[in-house]
Amino acid sequence: MKMKKFINAPETITDEELVGLGLAYPDIVEVDGHLVISKDLADADRVTIVTYGGSGHEPAQAGFVGKGMLDVQAVGDIFAAPNAKLVFDAMKLADKGHGVLLLTLNYAGDQLAGKQAIKLAQKAGLNFRQVVTGEEIQFDPNGEDNKRGLAGAVALYHVAAAAAREGKSLDEVAEIAQRYADNMASITVKSTDATHPQNGMSFGDLGETDLMEIGAGQHGEGGGVRVPMMSAKDTVNTVAEALSKKLELKAGDNVFVMINGCGATTMMEMLILFKDTVEFLKDKGVNVVASMVGEILTVQEAAGFQMNIAKWDDEILRLWNTPCHTPAYSKE
Repeated sequence: MKMKKFINAPETITDEELVGLGLAYPDIVEVDGHLVISKDLADADRVTIVTYGGSGHEPAQAGFVGKGMLDVQAVGDIFAAPNAKLVFDAMKLADKGHGVLLLTLNYAGDQLAGKQAIKLAQKAGLNFRQVVTGEEIQFDPNGEDNKRGLAGAVALYHVAAAAAREGKSLDEVAEIAQRYADNMASITVKSTDATHPQNGMSFGDLGETDLMEIGAGQHGEGGGVRVPMMSAKDTVNTVAEALSKKLELKAGDNVFVMINGCGATTMMEMLILFKDTVEFLKDKGVNVVASMVGEILTVQEAAGFQMNIAKWDDEILRLWNTPCHTPAYSKE
């Protein structure tokens, strides 16, 4: 069947999307080619936050550029990391004399681009630190332990940016970001596959079955276990139990919970999943002190969700409770 997407030309999807982002949110971001820049950066006198990654996962990551979150994102083509020169350009542009925190999701292409950009930054004498997020946990005991970077990075953006806005040093901001990265865990549950918007290729055959995959890769990578579709509560019990064990949660702990829709999952389903997660954790005496529910890091029209749980201390909760204003997420 012919792919049904509202595009003009496969080769210009990312270019046109970014132009549209700049036109839609001119008070928040400026778009310069494949760099999305926060309007807040112009007057920044602090550590700045940079990330990078492929398009196709909207609203991540460009939707989280703005006041109180990312300062610059370098955008690659669909599901592809940007080139190292563009990542370096983003770091150089962001530098306001206090240092740059480079946040990288753990994928091979992103890691390669980051390593090459770091070499350019070192040669240029740029003051920077890098933190890599790879919070995915291994669900299949016989599968690969991929530790892929998932949607949990988005909450980290805000916490790191809040620390920077308090005037903390680059080392202090990087330490907080690393602490956050070390105390979160995610699992993806997928029920149907995405199609590539440039060629209509499906990322798998899951949609042709009555199965779901726990621990699935975002773009069809392996590492998951296929099981019959379960109710929201049974799915949550399975996934939240695995995350709780990984984080060694105990009664009295404070946590952040994210239910991230993969693209085709309805808000109705996500809210039910969130309710069941809160109830599961409450039964363990664990307090849910903050949350995000919605489409945060998607894969086109794939159906399913990511559950992310992060164990928070008082400092991270305080940093979270600060204002931010971006195209995809704002709070006073």
